[in-house]
Amino acid sequence: MLADIGHVIVVDDDPILQQMVGTFLEENGISSKAASNRAELCKHLQGPPPGLIILDLRLGQEDGLDLLREIRSSSDVPVIITTGHRLDETDRIVGLELGADDYVIKPFSLRELLARVRAVLRRQEMGRTGRLRDPERGGYRFNGWKLERRHRRLLNPSNTTVPLTKGEYALLLAFLEAPHRPLSREHLLQATRMHEDIFDRSIDVQVLRLRRKLEVDPSSPRMIQTARGVGYSFDAVVEPF
Repeated sequence: MLADIGHVIVVDDDPILQQMVGTFLEENGISSKAASNRAELCKHLQGPPPGLIILDLRLGQEDGLDLLREIRSSSDVPVIITTGHRLDETDRIVGLELGADDYVIKPFSLRELLARVRAVLRRQEMGRTGRLRDPERGGYRFNGWKLERRHRRLLNPSNTTVPLTKGEYALLLAFLEAPHRPLSREHLLQATRMHEDIFDRSIDVQVLRLRRKLEVDPSSPRMIQTARGVGYSFDAVVEPF
């Protein structure tokens, strides 16, 4: 059960799709508001903060990517972008680079959209809960492994400690905080930039080193997957504790 996450703003210049998505969200216990352009979105954003924004990248004369830049310049509200067809790969990649949390391709299933909305909101709530508690407590379990934040310690399925550099620890933590989400190289660099031993080294090298420690066969990884055109994703089931 999700906590009270506020409302979802559906930004799309198609009134029929607006109504369909809004009605479906409402029927599933998620309040919504509609916006057809930048002006309407800005008006909504002046009120109570939304829990999530569903943003179409094709808004008539306006560019959804520019709107996403504006949103990210002042807010970390979760954003799911929608694109008009499967050929808009560049827009999806740029959207993820700009900080979108997920994307769906039109025509999409309303049930799939709802599942993605709930998944993004769960990640947001998990992150909020983690920030409220002692950041050095708890950790994550995945595929028999365990990362303990208190001691910054990684334990393999045999309960043996696997040493991590500061950069490797920060990189793994970034993956575990956003499982199954394509993370750009820029995002991963930002997540690990506080550590001097990764600042001047490529993310690709750090990923390779982390794979060597986590994967049974680093040349055929099962956990840290390459997301073509984007970066990497962590594809194991992750359980916070």
